[in-house]
Amino acid sequence: MQSSQVLWFEELARGDVPKVGGKNASLGEMVGALASKGVRVPGGFATTADAYWRFIDANGLRERLNAAFADLASGKASLAETGAAVRAAMLRGDWPEDTAKALVEAYRELCRRAGRADVDVAVRSSATAEDLPDASFAGQQETFLNIRGEEALLSACRRCYASLFTDRAIAYRQAKGFDHMKVALSVGVQLMIRSDLGGAGVMFSIDTETGFDKVVLINAAWGLGENVVQGAVNPDEYAVFKPFLDDEGLTPIIEKTLGGKAQKMIYATGEERPTRNVPTSRAEQEAFVLSDGEILQLARWACVIEDHYGRPMDMEWAKDGLTGELSIVQARPETVQSRRGGALLRTYRVGSKGRLLVSGLSVGDAAVTGRVCLIDSPRDIDRFVDGSVLVTRTTDPDWVPIMKRAAAIVTDQGGRTSHAAIVSRELGLPAVVGAGDATRVLHDQQEITVSCAEGEEGFVYEGAAEIESRDIDVAAAPATRTKVMLNMANPAAAARWWRMPADGVGLARMEFVINNHIKVHPMALVKFDTLKDEAARAQIAELTRGYEADRTEYFVDRLTRGLAQIAAASHPNPVIVRMSDFKTNEYAGLVGGAEFEPKEENPMLGFRGASRYYSPRYREGFALECAAIRRLRKEMGFTNVVVMIPFCRSVAEADRVLGVMADNGLKRGEDGLQVYVMCEIPSNVILAKEFAKRFDGFSIGSNDLTQLTLGVDRDSAELAGLFDEQDEAVKWMISSVITEAHAVGAKVGLCGQAPSDHPEFAEFLVDCGIDSMSVSPDSFLTVKQRVAAREATLEGVRRTVRRG
Repeated sequence: MQSSQVLWFEELARGDVPKVGGKNASLGEMVGALASKGVRVPGGFATTADAYWRFIDANGLRERLNAAFADLASGKASLAETGAAVRAAMLRGDWPEDTAKALVEAYRELCRRAGRADVDVAVRSSATAEDLPDASFAGQQETFLNIRGEEALLSACRRCYASLFTDRAIAYRQAKGFDHMKVALSVGVQLMIRSDLGGAGVMFSIDTETGFDKVVLINAAWGLGENVVQGAVNPDEYAVFKPFLDDEGLTPIIEKTLGGKAQKMIYATGEERPTRNVPTSRAEQEAFVLSDGEILQLARWACVIEDHYGRPMDMEWAKDGLTGELSIVQARPETVQSRRGGALLRTYRVGSKGRLLVSGLSVGDAAVTGRVCLIDSPRDIDRFVDGSVLVTRTTDPDWVPIMKRAAAIVTDQGGRTSHAAIVSRELGLPAVVGAGDATRVLHDQQEITVSCAEGEEGFVYEGAAEIESRDIDVAAAPATRTKVMLNMANPAAAARWWRMPADGVGLARMEFVINNHIKVHPMALVKFDTLKDEAARAQIAELTRGYEADRTEYFVDRLTRGLAQIAAASHPNPVIVRMSDFKTNEYAGLVGGAEFEPKEENPMLGFRGASRYYSPRYREGFALECAAIRRLRKEMGFTNVVVMIPFCRSVAEADRVLGVMADNGLKRGEDGLQVYVMCEIPSNVILAKEFAKRFDGFSIGSNDLTQLTLGVDRDSAELAGLFDEQDEAVKWMISSVITEAHAVGAKVGLCGQAPSDHPEFAEFLVDCGIDSMSVSPDSFLTVKQRVAAREATLEGVRRTVRRG
């Protein structure tokens, strides 16, 4: 370019941050280096830092700005007064003749390249820091869209200069210790994508909440992208699993969440402002902005951009409503999750406690302080205050939205396998369950301390205690022969544990996904047209909006994506998915479920597990579960998923279930499919060799196996003292099935809390030669260390024997 004041994007590279700021340098880098790789970036040009300083000096602004910031530093003027005065001075400035000429000539050339006069452009600010090249100043300055004509361009560029001195930008530089007079501003002028007629949004090549680096996260809304950037709408959200994107035959979209998208930003005509917001139609609100093909294209571009820059990236994209083409309009390094270290777990110590108020079973190992929010029903969700301690009688899946917003949870009822306990573990929240009278003793807005850092018993203390925490590097977890895996149920919590060096997921509970993410009985979807319950029909119609052509697809789609999030977080390690194991009373609690479930006196020993899968009552529902697993493995690519059959009472029943699975496209051994069986009934132990001929492995369900071996109802308070997983009879069962299974080459694992609650039980399992243990994430490191210590002891004994 003939001018040092304006440079075309193709003349720029990422090393030009001092000249044109990070935003424009990145655009230049992508235009020059990534176009050949298929990444589409709209063309344009940028003013330089030199142009900015010429504007400052031509209008005599250095002294005025220095004086204004001196008054701010001395307290003679407030931040608001300083910002307003400096912006006004900037806006009154005149363009130096050579700068104005360079801008106008560049704009005319852009119009020529676009093939139309007064082409519409986006005018964006890009701060530069000559001696601070890593400073991005992202989001501190203004962007102006749909700017047309030479005069409008000059005005928008001047407003960009003034936006270097918004109150938030001044405060940001002060907080970071940056000299206001060493930061310049470059203006990027870029051809507009007609996303006002299409859609736009933001994309990250990393999970913004957990730092999980194997996903691309995309937000999308109708119209121009500023509403998404500013948080003015609830956008659609998509998550894509990066490792499978190279395979064109797979569709690894592991999450699709429909956003409200209540409004959209469009071009304004004949008005003072170039853009305006209008309400979206109901059809727009109920439709996804992007097709699966478009989601995958953007995700692939995100990977190309991330690979080129060598770090996680934050990008903005747009879809042209006229051409249907997608483009990347901005890219910058992601600066939050990518800078976090690998430390994940913390240990806590509680000092100077107040009076003990209530106690119960502890879940997790954390301690927090907060104010009580006493809630009787999930209907009162609007009354919950974020960051409070949720105190209630008990919880079920309807409570999950509140639980996610809580600092801790205290319940009157429940044990270590209760809903409150399981969900709290996965959310990483401390919980005290089974506290008895917490809802009577505690009151709203009371300041309390919830401590789960003192062993098996959890305590609630009056007032805010002193809490010390210490980070533990999970990378320091010892290597073990015995695999230590995780129990998972909540897809939304799965990515939280991706840094954990676990050997996979030993138990993924399908029924939790159904309860939380689907809510509808599968047979009510199969038989929707003949449902007698009108209220259930209406509720199902609302839940399945968008799936009217085939309501069973609602079940398959949501189940597939829920399980995919769990499978992705552990890939390539195995993820053992247990097919649904509701009892009839629990199935009946699903929407529309009452019509399809018998009433049983003892559902624990009734129509559950394998017996349902070939029964005419549920066979069509089981076919939907199989369809989800098939899609998960074959269409998404998660061949690390292993299927597990629960509560299989006999060898004949095993054959029937395997036959039904094969009829539904899930044949054991085909495409590497492994099928496990839960070992939770004495018959599974007695006929272990026969079961092992039909299944690839066993997973011991210690709760049911203990219950059925000892004849103790695990839910009976009267018999609680007799329920003991370490009873010699139970241990004999466990030892026997491990021996019998290993004799014919089948693997054996155990899923449950016993190894974490009882160190000696973990040692017993290692002594038996068990292949794996699956525990809750909060127990992982403790169990891993116990297993390593026991393995080391056994190895020492073996060496002594060999020497002897």
